[in-house]
Amino acid sequence: MPQLQRTDNRAAQSPAVSSDFAKKYGALAYRAMLAEVNLTPKPGLVDRFNCGAHKDMALIDFYHSADAIAPWLPRFIEQGINHAQLGGQAALNSLRPLGLACENSMFHATGGVNTHKGSVFSLGLICCALGRLKARGEWISADTICQEAARLCCGLTERELRQSNSQQTAGQRLFYHYGLTGARGEAESGFATVLNHALPAYQRLLADGAEPDHALLHTLLILMSVNRDTNVVSRGGMAGLQWLQQQATEILASLSSAGMGSPLSQMRVRMFDAQCIARNLSPGGSADLLILTWFLAQFPHHLPHKNNSVAIEPVTAIGVALC
Repeated sequence: MPQLQRTDNRAAQSPAVSSDFAKKYGALAYRAMLAEVNLTPKPGLVDRFNCGAHKDMALIDFYHSADAIAPWLPRFIEQGINHAQLGGQAALNSLRPLGLACENSMFHATGGVNTHKGSVFSLGLICCALGRLKARGEWISADTICQEAARLCCGLTERELRQSNSQQTAGQRLFYHYGLTGARGEAESGFATVLNHALPAYQRLLADGAEPDHALLHTLLILMSVNRDTNVVSRGGMAGLQWLQQQATEILASLSSAGMGSPLSQMRVRMFDAQCIARNLSPGGSADLLILTWFLAQFPHHLPHKNNSVAIEPVTAIGVALC
């Protein structure tokens, strides 16, 4: 794990050093996408076994998509480095053209199929936040990256979801009917679901000796059990979400000491996958958060004391308070 702490402002302003930094962590962000894509089985999602609950996309589309997005990831980091002086909303607005260009590359690579639009938003935002911390010479950890993302998105749900118009987006409709804030709310919270649930569990599983794929699958089930996934609700309503969360919770409760590595656990996950497919449920929002979990696991998961000598417990409340 890269032990990033405080960075030197002069080094951060060096174009060569900044470029190397952006390339290094852009490559890790790309690896995070591949880790999620290749994870198998994944209930309701495209994996190496099947296409999940999707009839318009296959595994090869996700490979093409990830390859198309990869060159843009260092650019998100560089955007953060080069515009670190901008305030939250101004910085977010300056990031939008880059995000749209990245989306266009994805759609071109997949023939118009939306494989990673959610990840372009969340991973692009996290990469930008990482670059801003680098440029300002601030402590870099999973927590501080997410805090910076929250600052960038302060007020985002209020601005984009509460507005009423005759041509509401899918996100606005879900907010109006169910109060779901989706990817915007998760970003504005500083990806609290990742920091409070997925990341600690994933790191603990790895520390306890779990196989990487087993730890990642276990973490996906944790995300599915707690995440109010708008992808699921848009396909199956709140009843579909409640069913999916309950199934994931029951599988987690049934795990033996062998965890996801036992044949029985693998069988249960495959049955869950078949049920999700039959119900046309795909937890794409949880898949996006799993990508962030893998990426943020490459950084320390703590904040320093003022003297930077002793780690303290991870933060648990991020979001509006940071505005």
